[in-house]
Amino acid sequence: MSVHVVATNRKARHEYEIVDTIEAGLVLTGTEVKSLRSGGCSLAESYATVRDGIATLKGMHIAPYKQGALHNVDPVRDRRLLLHQHEIRRLSTKLQERGFTLVPLRLYFARGYAKLELGVGRGRNTYDKRRKLRDDDEKRRSDEAMKRFNRGQSV
Repeated sequence: MSVHVVATNRKARHEYEIVDTIEAGLVLTGTEVKSLRSGGCSLAESYATVRDGIATLKGMHIAPYKQGALHNVDPVRDRRLLLHQHEIRRLSTKLQERGFTLVPLRLYFARGYAKLELGVGRGRNTYDKRRKLRDDDEKRRSDEAMKRFNRGQSV
């Protein structure tokens, strides 16, 4: 299966501890799809909500399509997410717990359809962020040392 990633929210995994992920479709207009295919999208500052059984993405910026003229819509309008009812119910119960939020992680095309990977996450404190950065750095250093050690053994 071919997946073409349009945008990622790299800051989300730093700001939030992602507990669960889910894939959702998006309701888009034709010019928005064309703009996405050319890479005009930003997931920064965007989030998703569930109200009255409807999942909505807020704050995602899709640049206006250059040849769209009068068919272009508001770049930061709310967009409906396509999810099954049981997925929406599961997400809404999870979001009612204290501290959980629904964050978009990446936007991509799969099988010709625009898909959004959402993460159910809990916000990290500043000291948690520093600890994660330190742990990631230690892991990277140890992996590099093991790689050098193994390369020296095989030669």
